[in-house]
Amino acid sequence: MNPGDPVVAPPSLVDRVKNILITPKEEWPRIEAEPATIGGIYTSYVLILAAIPAIAFAIGMHGFGVAFALSTAITQYVMSLVGVFVISLIIDWLAPTFGAVKNPLNAFKVAAYSYTASWVAGIFLILPALSVLALLAGLYSLYLLYLGLPVLMKAPADKAVSYTVVVVIAGIVLAVVIAAVTAPIAGLFGGGLYSTPTLTGKVDIPGGGSVDLGKLEQAAKQMEANAKQMELAAKTGTSAGIAPAALQGLLPETIGSYRRTSIESQSMGAAGVGGSQAEARYEAGDNNFRLSVTDMAAMGGLAAMGAALNVQSSKQTEDGYEKTNTIDGRLVNEKWHNDGNGEFGMLVKNRFMVQAEGKVASIDELKGAVAAIGVGKLESMAN
Repeated sequence: MNPGDPVVAPPSLVDRVKNILITPKEEWPRIEAEPATIGGIYTSYVLILAAIPAIAFAIGMHGFGVAFALSTAITQYVMSLVGVFVISLIIDWLAPTFGAVKNPLNAFKVAAYSYTASWVAGIFLILPALSVLALLAGLYSLYLLYLGLPVLMKAPADKAVSYTVVVVIAGIVLAVVIAAVTAPIAGLFGGGLYSTPTLTGKVDIPGGGSVDLGKLEQAAKQMEANAKQMELAAKTGTSAGIAPAALQGLLPETIGSYRRTSIESQSMGAAGVGGSQAEARYEAGDNNFRLSVTDMAAMGGLAAMGAALNVQSSKQTEDGYEKTNTIDGRLVNEKWHNDGNGEFGMLVKNRFMVQAEGKVASIDELKGAVAAIGVGKLESMAN
């Protein structure tokens, strides 16, 4: 929303649900234009709709014991409220990767209103035999997400599908984590009726690539372990990340004919949540590039999606190319423009992102800059 634009009053809850489900292409621009706050969307929308599947589940499963049904429903409800916010963080975090614009409020709008179909379809959980309908109807939420990302996050149309797929994979990982959290609680009251699922096999993604469900589960376990690490760090007031000065020490004074002209480092968070980053600028004649190394610390569980997302993408035009693949188990992204501007990035141990970007003679110079950091050093620091 731009200054001077007319203020758009939000519709009623019923109208919003109807509009986003029936005419989503027209509704997303209206949602973008509405003045809102994350807290306001929570209280007027999320808290209400997220209760539908929880209440339906409690009613449908009461035959297995009232305590079991209520405890599981309440736990899933709370985790759903947390999940919406986490997904919004992921949407915002991934935005620059897909040429989109970071905007925490708009990211939350996308997450909250995309969930509408899943929440409404949750009414089918009243009858356990119809629970599959809740799953199938809930898939419509993926379509809502796909339509919302270009409008609210300004994602280029040609990257909307990839953006959606990665966010969906993050959602799957989140769902597995939620299942891992809720299953022990349900087991206390249900005699082991529910257990944490074991995922195996692969799921093909339209257009190329696949999702390794086994690695996806590993990512979920890593996220769960990181959550405990974050909790411990919060209690002790420490940070789980590598010290910024240590990362800065990885940036050499010279790389080939390039000489370092500036260097800086910073902590990206506190209480075990954030991580750290160091960055340096290198110059040689008219060419220059930035080299950075980022420690995602406890948030590295999100990066573990890269190991499960076996996407091989490649795009080439008369002006250059762009490709993403996995090399030796590491997610690698490479971009090159014929005017000499390029970018090369590598994810190491699902924790460290090393990236070189700038105007150089060839992409090999950027690859050499990333290699100069020392992948082996980073792997040892991650252990």
